[in-house]
Amino acid sequence: MRRFLYLFLMFPLLATAAETEVPPVEGQPLRAPIEIRPEDLRTFVSVLRAVKDGYVDSVDDQTLLKGAIAGVLGDLDPHSAFLSADELQEWDEGIQGIYGGLGIEVIGVDGVLRVIAPIDDSPAARAGIRAGDGIVAIDGVAVAEREDEALDQLRGPAGTPVELTIERDGSDELLSFKLTREVILAQSVRTRWLEAGYAYARLSVFQENTGIEFRDRLRKLKADGGAPRGLVLDLRDNPGGVMQAAVEVCDALLDGGVVVKTEGRLASADGTYAAGPGDLLDGAPVVVLIDGGSASAAEIVAGALKDHGRALVIGKRSFGKGSVQNILPLESGGAIKLTTARYYTPSGHSIQAQGITPDIVLPDVQLVQEDRGPQILESEATLSGHLEATEPDAAADAQRDPELDTDYALSAALNALKAMVVARRQGGVARG
Repeated sequence: MRRFLYLFLMFPLLATAAETEVPPVEGQPLRAPIEIRPEDLRTFVSVLRAVKDGYVDSVDDQTLLKGAIAGVLGDLDPHSAFLSADELQEWDEGIQGIYGGLGIEVIGVDGVLRVIAPIDDSPAARAGIRAGDGIVAIDGVAVAEREDEALDQLRGPAGTPVELTIERDGSDELLSFKLTREVILAQSVRTRWLEAGYAYARLSVFQENTGIEFRDRLRKLKADGGAPRGLVLDLRDNPGGVMQAAVEVCDALLDGGVVVKTEGRLASADGTYAAGPGDLLDGAPVVVLIDGGSASAAEIVAGALKDHGRALVIGKRSFGKGSVQNILPLESGGAIKLTTARYYTPSGHSIQAQGITPDIVLPDVQLVQEDRGPQILESEATLSGHLEATEPDAAADAQRDPELDTDYALSAALNALKAMVVARRQGGVARG
């Protein structure tokens, strides 16, 4: 039925003509004519009348209209959608990073809400929901039965409970998660030292202020601990967000050059976004961590830093969401979220449905503490009467993040970063 639903929107204009051309508006590009065959129009009217007269439940015109609009956009791609006034407000709240919900980015696929990534320290993340999980039911009701409302069910007032039924690769049974909605204050940037001289920056999502926050955090790290020898930039499970924020993050690490290009059907959708001069790290090596939950704006950053040789990218192939959506407000108070362009890395690589391939692909393993039992002799320093060291013990004073002992990918990223620093110090050719 969706193939004909879009005609409902134009029915008043098309009742007397099978071909209508919208007159151009001064200052805007010419619009393509809308061509509809009379037999298609009659088919649509017949379907509409059949639903009104014979559907098992009474359906009001407003519901049919909303379904028609959803049909226009829903058959285009997974990211184009109609947003009611409430949904538009939720969209704005998400971009700003303040809303009531579970802190989870999802996409509707074949009657299932597929998890792109949970936001750090959100109810979803703390409950153990992972990128790639599929939400098949919310509060016991199948997502497929109310697909248009399922996204709304994830959000709600803080303190309200919700139960998610999830399918997960590798699990033969469905998993049940009971969560409580919270006010999500998504802190998009976190920084710390992994070891002395080696900085870490975690970007969980790209919001309006992420670029500014990233610069501020890097400056604070430098003020507190000196200029970093290198940086691990963690973009794992980052679902993306505001494209301009991704450009600003790259601007902090690149000394000029193209960050991303966009190309669409209309000239207004084409654009080239570049970094200005000045690198906050003064060329210090960078390692970028990505995985299957790294999408959209996160892929822009990874792709740009990789293409410019500014960073070594390690981890797993990213999600592959390489399209741009624009919000087009409507007089009714809602809006259309419409895919208007694809974006490309500086080298011209399309990310759409391909993602970013890491320079080094990491296996899906976990680190565990080895139980070796008591050691009689651990080192010279444990021997009775050993000679004292003539130099201070640098290792004893070194700061080491405990997460390095459990996070294999993070440990591998730090080791790669150290190798780049050593190679650069010895005059080797080791580019990020």
